[in-house]
Amino acid sequence: MSDSAEIEAKWLKRWEEAGAFESDPDSRDSFYLTVAYPYPSGGMHIGHARTYTVPDVIARYKRMQGYNVLFPMAWHVTGTPIIGALNRLKEGEEKQLKVLREVYGMSDEELNSIKEPLDFARYFIDSHYRPSMRKLGYTIDWRRQFTTNDPHYNAFITWQYMTLKDRGLIKKGLHPVKFCTKDENPVTTHDLLEGAEADTQEFTLLKFEHDGSYIIAATLRPETMWGQTNMWVNPAVTYVKADVDGEEWIISRQCAGKLKLQDRGVEVKGEVKGGDLLGKYCKAPVIDRDIIILPSDFPDPDIGTGLVTSVPSDAPYDWIALKDLQGDRATCEKHGLDYDVVKAIETIPIIDIEGFGPEAAKDMVERMAIRSQHDTEKLEEATKEVYKQGFHAGFMNENCGPYKGMAVVRAKEKMKQALLGEGRADTMLEFSEPVICRCGGRVVVAKAESWFIDYANEDWKEQVCGCIYNLNTIPDRTKQDYMNTVDWLREWPCIRNYGLGTKLPFDDRFMIEPLSDSTIYMAYYTISHLLEELEPEQLTREFFDYIFRGEGKPGEISNNLNIPLNNLKKIRDSFDYWYPQAWRCSALELIQNHLTFMLFHHCALFNADKWPLGIASFGMGLLEGEKMSSSKGNVILVKEAVEKHGADVTRLFLMGNAEPWQDFDWRENLVEATMKRLNQFKKLVLDSHSLEGKSEIRPIDRWMMSRLNRRIMEAVESLEAFQTRKALQSMFYEMFNDISWYQRRRDPNPEVMRELANAWVRLLTPFTPFTCEELWENIGGEGFVSQAEYPTADESKLDERSEASEEYLRSLMEDVQNILNVTKKSPSKISLYTSPRWKYTVFNAIVEGRQIKDVMADPEVKRNGKQAAKLMQTRRDEIPHVLLSPEDESAVLGYAYQFLSREFKAEVSINPESDPEGKAKFAQPMKPGIFIE
Repeated sequence: MSDSAEIEAKWLKRWEEAGAFESDPDSRDSFYLTVAYPYPSGGMHIGHARTYTVPDVIARYKRMQGYNVLFPMAWHVTGTPIIGALNRLKEGEEKQLKVLREVYGMSDEELNSIKEPLDFARYFIDSHYRPSMRKLGYTIDWRRQFTTNDPHYNAFITWQYMTLKDRGLIKKGLHPVKFCTKDENPVTTHDLLEGAEADTQEFTLLKFEHDGSYIIAATLRPETMWGQTNMWVNPAVTYVKADVDGEEWIISRQCAGKLKLQDRGVEVKGEVKGGDLLGKYCKAPVIDRDIIILPSDFPDPDIGTGLVTSVPSDAPYDWIALKDLQGDRATCEKHGLDYDVVKAIETIPIIDIEGFGPEAAKDMVERMAIRSQHDTEKLEEATKEVYKQGFHAGFMNENCGPYKGMAVVRAKEKMKQALLGEGRADTMLEFSEPVICRCGGRVVVAKAESWFIDYANEDWKEQVCGCIYNLNTIPDRTKQDYMNTVDWLREWPCIRNYGLGTKLPFDDRFMIEPLSDSTIYMAYYTISHLLEELEPEQLTREFFDYIFRGEGKPGEISNNLNIPLNNLKKIRDSFDYWYPQAWRCSALELIQNHLTFMLFHHCALFNADKWPLGIASFGMGLLEGEKMSSSKGNVILVKEAVEKHGADVTRLFLMGNAEPWQDFDWRENLVEATMKRLNQFKKLVLDSHSLEGKSEIRPIDRWMMSRLNRRIMEAVESLEAFQTRKALQSMFYEMFNDISWYQRRRDPNPEVMRELANAWVRLLTPFTPFTCEELWENIGGEGFVSQAEYPTADESKLDERSEASEEYLRSLMEDVQNILNVTKKSPSKISLYTSPRWKYTVFNAIVEGRQIKDVMADPEVKRNGKQAAKLMQTRRDEIPHVLLSPEDESAVLGYAYQFLSREFKAEVSINPESDPEGKAKFAQPMKPGIFIE
């Protein structure tokens, strides 16, 4: 066992024996935060670890600030993915077995022991997730854990959905279902061979006028239509002319069949060969001009309509297909196209995205070195990345008419609704990936009568917007994303035909789907451990109405449900103490569904004082610059990372590599560097604590204490904003620089170093708890450092003049060194000339915003009028933030001249009478003239 492993085991045991992180209501202020519970269909890798370490750091930090902190965890098993994974295991699917054996290390004995879906989930909970979370030192109150298949949780979700239905927020209507085109029957996920986890997407069908008909192109990005240059048709496909609800459409035969299954009136009238459309023109909606029809083999008759409108500035497929064709005269001539016309087509930039040029698609294709439109795997990845960046961070540019300057996330739905309202577009449902039935038939989306949540309800939307108005969001920009999502969100199907979870209480043919049973479980955590004493049958609507809303008479409820009154009130008090949650943590990509759904359901079910106070949204993880993928084996499991590097190194790297809302990149060389830095921290703390004695406080000691307290201030400010990287940059990495300078300047004061070591250990505890517990014990700290007081800045020790003095000294040393580098001199004597007082008067005037006429009232300035006028042109940002007085500057040099002599191995003279090269006249405040001999 490594030293770090021994230390980790030691402190885990002590924490657990002391129940250090089990949280119950008391007299302290509460701080409650949650993070998305995992879906345990695989192992926990470092991408998951970043997601869960961020809230643990915040939980530890707030606990050390004196709050009573609750950080719980549970397991989301709702739906069909676990069932599908078990079925693939039982069938001996080679790909599935390879991942389970090679990526997750499952033995044949373990594989054979899995008989039921929950066996599969339990394996990953008990062998991966919970041990990994424990090894990383998470401060989770494990008494509260549950699965979403537990009977008590089912009763809770039953209360939720009965209440929503009573309030008119659940409706019955046409609902998408899976339909096998071979058997011509609806199917469930259980019946699928491929695509069990496919999402249902809504395509916008754009209508292009052509010879009395409409050519129909499907898109998921209606906001990009301002950049259309041409239409793509697959010349190998025979399309159909079909009457669709009274309009003649040209679409693929497969599309016609899907539309019919989606409750549309469809009658096929004839056929149109793709090749016959080439070189002709159609009138594009939005831009209202004719665009040419060109050949490409990437339009797939099984996807959308089989025709694609081309936006090469923002679609990698379109960009490379157009470039391929523009470089291929032979293909153009083969299809009877005018090569010069094709060659003349220019892309139209439409979206401004930070980090990209005007054509994001071109940039991404070139970055990924994609050579042709047949490199489909890379093109898919490029398409997803351009869309992700454009959607979340893009703004429509000057080519986008009335949408200029609008965020893409808002423009997308606005344009879609405008096109639908004008009759220039329609919609169609399609799966996000191919879905295949066990019979071998293709599965498509059909519509059948079922249940949905009415997120289109205007009164409900208004209530949620009020919640968002008062919501703290990290990053700040996401507040508008929530508003935009509320704006476009409509009815949401809330059921599945099959799976784990909770049955729809008023129609038990269906199960509530995963995104719909995970909207208010944060409230359930507050009471989950107390419900174990009750039977599920006691958890009625009457019970939950009292616990969560304070409705009903507790005495009557106690009698009716046979629950002791004290127990009932204790459960109610627990919820009331912890709620609302201070922070909800999840992924940025879930703003468009789960996180906004959470706000809707809280507004519908809880009083306003229990609505969420804040949501922090996180980015994704990369491994050596590549996306993580369990199926490709491109992941590092937490247990592997901890075994190799230790828990604290893993935590420290994940928190310092990027801010939580940014994508992080796990790179082994950087992780190794983090380990070395942590070892330096340990040595420095122990060495500092071992120093004995006490010295008189010197200027450099005041500087060190000022830097320490400023680092504390910056760390607290950063952690309040979830800026883990910024916090670490200041109080860990930059602190090393401060200490290095302090040690370089003079022999450190033992008392100062001991105080610094004590504070530094506490500062870093939320990030590296095992290391800090061990150090705390070694330096004589009392109890757990995890429960010690987090440092607070002593503002009386902030000394701007001391900090300015040392910064002045560093700047002076850089200037001297630069001169030595240029002249190649080995100095014997360095003469320093400070600025005359009148130049300080000028600089102070600039800082105070005074004019040249005001300054000239000073006789000494007036005597140097021409130079003073020139000096007055100095910009404010060129003057140090803290401007030392002439006396202070001279005092600093007088105090430090021996240090400077030692550093440069030369005699240092301050303001000598001799000035052979006239360097004194170049001196400015805090910028001495320098003469080197």
